[in-house]
Amino acid sequence: MKLIRFGAPGKEKPGVIDGEGKLRDLSGVIDDISAATLAPKSLARLARIKLDTLPVIRGKKRYGTPVAAVGKFIAIGLNFSDHAAESNLPVPAEPIVFMKATTCLQGAHDPIMLPKDSKKTDWEVELGVVIGSKAQYVTQKDALQCVAGYCIVNDVSEREYQLERGSQWDKGKGCDTFGPVGPWLVTADEVGNPQKLRMWLDVNGMRMQTGSTRTMVFGVAQLVSYVSRFMTLMPGDIITTGTPPGVGMGMTPPRFLKAGDEVRLGIDGLGEQCQQVIAYSAGSKR
Repeated sequence: MKLIRFGAPGKEKPGVIDGEGKLRDLSGVIDDISAATLAPKSLARLARIKLDTLPVIRGKKRYGTPVAAVGKFIAIGLNFSDHAAESNLPVPAEPIVFMKATTCLQGAHDPIMLPKDSKKTDWEVELGVVIGSKAQYVTQKDALQCVAGYCIVNDVSEREYQLERGSQWDKGKGCDTFGPVGPWLVTADEVGNPQKLRMWLDVNGMRMQTGSTRTMVFGVAQLVSYVSRFMTLMPGDIITTGTPPGVGMGMTPPRFLKAGDEVRLGIDGLGEQCQQVIAYSAGSKR
């Protein structure tokens, strides 16, 4: 299933994309796509619904974050060896774990707003893992059973804030609008092996990133198991799993986003995102 939340910010309704690519309304079946929806039994019930009986939503709609009320937005750094190389950093012996603020979450096509005084805002296409069952010290063998599904994440990053203002990456990772997720959550049964997904990202129509989850240093099962040692993973939590090479920081000379740019990215089977980059505006949010 491709689960989606559509509508104005704060007023999203649950939906599903059918086999013909039509958006159908799930609000007569569930209130929202929340932690409870992602439990295995709840997903199994949804899977039994005949989608052609649901109302079709016509016209262009905004897509919100595909999971409501995300509890934790966890990120993994330097999880592709070639990205570590372009960053002039060693491949980590263990996963690098940091947090993105949940206030940076937004829909897949909402604009990226440059932070005030930003100098080095960058792009990163990543595979997002959405937790469906509580995971605490879960084994690598059982880890994927805790995954409800997958989605695209653009791990937008302000490199000066991240790398030049102390040792904590979080400052450059959690600015408002820095967490586009979606457009939809694809359930794990439909994705199959998460280590065989092609990834790409364009800026202004020029290909910047091309990669595959196949070349991750630490795979999805290993990451879920590892992170669950240090914090309990709960349904609705999102782990974004690292980016392939081709970020602006790694170019010669470096290239960063500016107002007016367009970022488009995608992952096989998970859809596409497209964001317009806008200047900072006081009082603006997602």
